[in-house]
Amino acid sequence: MAMVDVIISCLDSIRQISGHIEGATVYLDGGCTESFQFLGAYPLLLELGAHAVCSLENMSSLDMVVNWSVSFHSARKVVVFTSRLLSDAHRYILRCLNTHQNANQCTIFTSISEIAHSAYPNSPLGPDAFHEYKSLLIQDYEELLKRSDVKSRQSGESTSKENLTSEDEGWSQITTSEEDISPHKSGSVAKDLYEDESIGHAEDVRKKLVVSVHHFPLILCPFSPRVFVLPSEGSVGEAYLSTKHEDSLSPGLPPLSTGSPPDGEDVPPGATLTAQFLYHLAAKMDLKMEIYSLGDLSKTVGKLLTDMSSLYDVGRRKRSAGLLLIDRTLDLLTPCSHGDSLIDRMFSVLPRRQRATSSFHTKGSQTQLKDGPADLQRAPLDVQIPLVKFLGEEDSTLENFRLLENTEAFLHGWNSSDTSLRTLEFLSHSTKLHGEKSFTYESKLLNGSFVSAESFRGTPFLEAMLDRRTKDGAILIRKWLQETLRRENVNVNVKIRPGSVTKSELQSLIKALARSQPSLIRNKGIIQLAAATLYALDELYSAKWDAFISAEKMLNVSAGDTSQSLAAQISDLINKSALVGSQGKNSGLTEPSDGLISFQDALLLTIYGYILASENFPTSGFSGPFSWQEEHFTKEAIVDAVLENPRLAQLKFLRGLTEELQANFNKKKLDVAKEESPSQLPTGDFEDDTWGSWGDEDADENIKKEQVYGDMQLKLELRDRVDNLFKFLHKLCSLKERNLPLRGGALGMENNFSGDSYSSKGLIYKLLTRVLGKHDIPGLEYHSSTVGRIFKSGFGRFGLGQAKPSLADQNVILVFVIGGINAVEVREAEEALSESGRPDIELVLGGTTLLTPTDMYDLLLGESSYL
Repeated sequence: MAMVDVIISCLDSIRQISGHIEGATVYLDGGCTESFQFLGAYPLLLELGAHAVCSLENMSSLDMVVNWSVSFHSARKVVVFTSRLLSDAHRYILRCLNTHQNANQCTIFTSISEIAHSAYPNSPLGPDAFHEYKSLLIQDYEELLKRSDVKSRQSGESTSKENLTSEDEGWSQITTSEEDISPHKSGSVAKDLYEDESIGHAEDVRKKLVVSVHHFPLILCPFSPRVFVLPSEGSVGEAYLSTKHEDSLSPGLPPLSTGSPPDGEDVPPGATLTAQFLYHLAAKMDLKMEIYSLGDLSKTVGKLLTDMSSLYDVGRRKRSAGLLLIDRTLDLLTPCSHGDSLIDRMFSVLPRRQRATSSFHTKGSQTQLKDGPADLQRAPLDVQIPLVKFLGEEDSTLENFRLLENTEAFLHGWNSSDTSLRTLEFLSHSTKLHGEKSFTYESKLLNGSFVSAESFRGTPFLEAMLDRRTKDGAILIRKWLQETLRRENVNVNVKIRPGSVTKSELQSLIKALARSQPSLIRNKGIIQLAAATLYALDELYSAKWDAFISAEKMLNVSAGDTSQSLAAQISDLINKSALVGSQGKNSGLTEPSDGLISFQDALLLTIYGYILASENFPTSGFSGPFSWQEEHFTKEAIVDAVLENPRLAQLKFLRGLTEELQANFNKKKLDVAKEESPSQLPTGDFEDDTWGSWGDEDADENIKKEQVYGDMQLKLELRDRVDNLFKFLHKLCSLKERNLPLRGGALGMENNFSGDSYSSKGLIYKLLTRVLGKHDIPGLEYHSSTVGRIFKSGFGRFGLGQAKPSLADQNVILVFVIGGINAVEVREAEEALSESGRPDIELVLGGTTLLTPTDMYDLLLGESSYL
């Protein structure tokens, strides 16, 4: 029987729709771009006959010239892949059709099913969503063309702005100039290519536009054939998982489990969309799921999956598999930790691609829903690897300029006269279309990115790196580079030291392998991965990461001692971070500073310390694990840190105090200056102050009282904000007491001060260890499969009942963490499987997103939190 492989399943799904792709211009939205990039699907699309692959959100009129070598009649198909609700993607699809007015066929593939569209809050589409949307799209497109024709007849060449969609119909609204959306002003290139043929066909094309909408569920981002997450800009990954109430931490995390799962109208859209995704994923991979859940939201998703199971699935030959759903809130410590993982380091420090939809505010899932929060703005998974930093800027700039000349020559029909002038014209046009950071900016960066399908002699890069520690991963990459150089017959005079990897070694090997353009193209996968490793191991970032590891170790040791010791460590970290800020060594809240811990970092470590305290010291309700006196010192440390650094008012729990904190800080600086050099004060100011208060003996006293009251009011307000922060920390501390799976201690997240390797592992490792050992897990709920429901409802009356199956009996186990996973958990899951002595089990691990410590800060204390 074939091995489970999510990459092969996704690529096969694309091949099944090859008839739609052949001869079409393919548009991908932000989420599909991420997914197809990790899949390595771009070559497949071209292999299947796609004329070009373009960005849906960032489309321009230049997209019309990609088919310059194809006849007009064969260049009239447009295919759109979207990972969003159709209502969210509508304005982009409409703009695409308006640009390609010669198209007579538009095929739309969405990863959101019809049922999910109808179940989504405030969705304008019903159970027959695809047919309804097809009718509405054609209607909006015809109205747009009519308005365009009227404006053209009235003003000749319109330069006014118009709305592409109707707000009354519930669709998103976009306002764009004719220069950006209309092919009539898209430039001489497109006009010259299509002018002769398009004139005679314009009216026919408008009348014969055929639209079809289909469900394409397998939009995911695989890091390996058995590890995947959801796209950051897709509706499933962005939908909120909890509403704001006392048991919620963030819209991006499930609520704390209290034994009362949300039901009916209280089910968040993230749970509904996740259930729909998992159901169709199992169907596409021909798996029949036995569903188990741990956590309140996971139980809700499990029930939704069970309800979606159809009686028609009983007779089909499907491979049995176990699905284990886990709430992320059952283990917040692991993703907050800076573990020993090279992949986690890379995703933490590498720059990310800017979101394709960050500057728009749509009216579908991206806005405030009636009974819920706005959806999340997750960081894109598409990391940008600045290759120019390691390949040599001079050579790369020259190559980019040659590439720019070739592109410009193509656009102008290879006219050899005055190329430099037209190059500047092309750059100006590109800047108008895409902004200041346009073609030249992106090309000079020589950005690379990860592709999970790329491999060296059959070994996928990311799959081999996921379960590697930092040192082991760097050694493996150096070995791959050496073997690749030998295969390319490139001699490198580099001294290799066994046992460790240095930056100079990696950089020399990278430069040697990328010296020629053919070698760079052939080996771009390993070159990009090696450059990302070199970037992550840079002292600026590695020192910061190591400082976190050191601080977390100290907190772990203190948690094994007394609560006073742990509280003192937390206060000390906050005081040291305040000292860094006051000395001006840290130029920003998130910028690394020679390995020193910033105030934002100290807050993340405070969360880490409080979760540790809740595991090791008794906690009563929401009072917290520390005494009043111990916590008072920590609060005062935070208050003093904020007063010494007004820039910290950017933090979410301090919003609204920026001006007051800055004024207080300036007054303190002025008072210090007066005390240090009173003789240098201007004489005129002194005389004005003296005469101004003459005749009023209480004037000075009144001014001093007003200043004192102002300072006291600011401190009181600041202490109230800090008290709210600590109420949030107390909520985190109540996690163990309020969760049945953690209450017994078997799955508790105890720290590792005792040296026990089991207690230092994350929840996924502990769950798999107990599941594969066939031990009972408190709180684990089994949801009856289709066959189980038949026996329970019918045959069970005749004594043909069915015993509850064990997850360990399955040869395929899919673990999905609602809220996200990190690379350390991938390694620990593989360790648990290896220690079980069950090589026959195929383990697949998935999650809502890939979590870094920075992401956890954003979810708990940042913009995506309920603080």
